Amino acid sequence: MKPAIVNTDFSFSRLKSKYEGKVRDVYYVDDYLVMVVTDRISAFDVILPRGIPFKGQVLNQIAEKFLDATSDIVPNWKISCPDPNVTVGHYIEPFKIEMVIRGYLTGHAWRHYKAGNRFLCGIPLLEGMKEHQKFFKPIITPTTKAQTGHDEDISKEEIIASGLVSHHDYNKLEEYTYKLFDRGTNIAKGKGLILVDTKYEFGKKDGEIYLIDEIHTPDSSRYFYMSGYEERFAKGEPQKQLSKEFVREWLISNNFQGQTGQRVPEMPDEFVESVSDRYIELYESITGEEFKKTENEDVIKRIKNNISNFLNE
Repeated sequence: MKPAIVNTDFSFSRLKSKYEGKVRDVYYVDDYLVMVVTDRISAFDVILPRGIPFKGQVLNQIAEKFLDATSDIVPNWKISCPDPNVTVGHYIEPFKIEMVIRGYLTGHAWRHYKAGNRFLCGIPLLEGMKEHQKFFKPIITPTTKAQTGHDEDISKEEIIASGLVSHHDYNKLEEYTYKLFDRGTNIAKGKGLILVDTKYEFGKKDGEIYLIDEIHTPDSSRYFYMSGYEERFAKGEPQKQLSKEFVREWLISNNFQGQTGQRVPEMPDEFVESVSDRYIELYESITGEEFKKTENEDVIKRIKNNISNFLNE
């Protein structure tokens, strides 16, 4: 099995700082933000001990395509993708929330509902709903954006009252979120998929709101196969999906949900390889293109050279 890229340690001239996120290594060079998407994988806000081969390439290349496909809705941070694992863009001061939008009662929303809760981020939920049921209209359920630990659900009213985002800016974020989700839904439909839920991150530069980070990737989104959805829903069967949810389900089945005192289970080779295959499957399903593996390269060297060439230009 191909080794995974779990960390980078590059030194560029004019490098100001480096930040390591759950998945991305971010280098600030001059006025550029150089984002290297590694093969690290997180679940329940915990970085798992093994990386997933090709995951970073999948995420970066899907995000690149969707950033380009939605730039008419809202400007975004991307300038160029000089390497399959790298995006270079503008530094945008981020809002400290994530705009989560849900079209179906699935995942975290379902677990919250199943526990007896009938409000999610201040939004009332109907009685008698079933897992994977479609909402009459997509709902926006924001979260805080934690530097470490768990993101927390938060309501629109709490966001505005706390000053995290102004009332005017939040209304724009809602507008962009609905439009982006609608675009992503239509693109997915054309590929026989359902965009179930996703999250968007935004920031502000020179008074203008920008879309930042990734968009419509399997790390930030959940997809169902359209074929058979109705039949599986009617029978109460699990949906066939392309997302990171099956990783969470595997962890739950192995007694891990990121709670204090819990230990991450060992990830066998077969499981790691199956996760890699699922990421590649989603890439090919959502883009309609064959995924091109870069198996016989020194990937770290390639990434550094491509970044350096871009910066030198």
